[in-house]
Amino acid sequence: MAAELAGNCLIGQSGAPTTVVNASVAGIVTEALNHEVIEEVYGSLNGVHGLLNEDLVDLAAESQQTIRGLRSTPGAALGSCRTKLKKPQDVERALEVLKAHNIRYYFHIGDADSQDTAAKIAELAKAQAYELRVIGIPKGIDNDLPVTDHCPGYGSAAKYIATTVRELAVDAEATSQNDIVTIVEVMGRNTGWLAAAATLSKRRDHPNDPPHLVYLPEVAFDAAKFADDVRRILKREKHCVVVVGEGLVDKDGNYIAVESGDAGSAAQFGGVGDHLREVVETQVGAKVRVARLGVAQRAAAHLTSKTDSDEAFLAGQAAVKAAINGESEKMVTLLRGDGDHYTCETGLAGFADIIGNVKKLPREWINEDGVSMNFQFYRYATPLIQGEVTVPFDNGVPSFVRLHGEMVDKSLPGYEA
Repeated sequence: MAAELAGNCLIGQSGAPTTVVNASVAGIVTEALNHEVIEEVYGSLNGVHGLLNEDLVDLAAESQQTIRGLRSTPGAALGSCRTKLKKPQDVERALEVLKAHNIRYYFHIGDADSQDTAAKIAELAKAQAYELRVIGIPKGIDNDLPVTDHCPGYGSAAKYIATTVRELAVDAEATSQNDIVTIVEVMGRNTGWLAAAATLSKRRDHPNDPPHLVYLPEVAFDAAKFADDVRRILKREKHCVVVVGEGLVDKDGNYIAVESGDAGSAAQFGGVGDHLREVVETQVGAKVRVARLGVAQRAAAHLTSKTDSDEAFLAGQAAVKAAINGESEKMVTLLRGDGDHYTCETGLAGFADIIGNVKKLPREWINEDGVSMNFQFYRYATPLIQGEVTVPFDNGVPSFVRLHGEMVDKSLPGYEA
């Protein structure tokens, strides 16, 4: 058992929200309040920005009703950012703020890149002999974090995509006579986890159900083969539903459609659905509808997976327990049980195993045709979309909570990078 460390804790987040990020915040707050060594529970507004500007809120002052309500509220209740601590003076400032508020436990919710923020703070604290325990909590609809079996946020986005594809397919079937192609563009950056999730809309023992074709960043795209695939489906079915991941690449690794960047750097995605539309219209001659699901994939609280929400809350709790037990410079992971019945526990992995690494969709989970998934993916993903979260409604629309936001007094002068 680690030596007792008394002090305050701080929660921060980086990167895009999901429908269950706030469930992780609720898990951290709920567990932190159970431990006397954690004296105050603070949140950093807008992640790194709040840390550098000393914009902290008192989460212990929030009502239990509000904390519970976070579990059915999408977005990021504390706010988020994509800023990293790139300059040494930024890391120095961050640690200075933590010291000023006697923060001894820092919990950072983020993807692989944003865990770098937590790692830098932990390294500097160690170098300055300031006792600080830093634990990361995974998140991300792209599901590309290594080591962890899956990421909180992925199951709910997968559920939304599968549901939306099924709904769009029903609509197309009503009016098509072997002449309509529906193209659905989904997120996922350089991995196909989200695009593959669309196949969960297929009914059991109905392999010809939509989506008929799924194009993944893990499989090089060929326009001529794509046109042939569409023709083949339209000969067999009344309509064709195509799902495409935004990070689709050709045989040379070049993005099919991107506003900036290349396959080896950060990119602003968008437009791959329109590119495929042009191929269909010019080479196949069918009518085309393009649906770009956009940020709805990460904000659709009405289709949050209960499994996903519960595991996000569990990850938050596990982070606190790990820190209390003396762990630091690690991220919580989700570990799948080996039995036939799906179970999930938490583990820990060092930041070095997380940062800078990307988990691709296994090629062996993709059928030889390159446009459909096999049983291994279904076995992996199906448990993650199970169950529904009850979202309260007010006057016919979802009702979400907002943090009261009682600010913590500042102790330091303002900061200019």
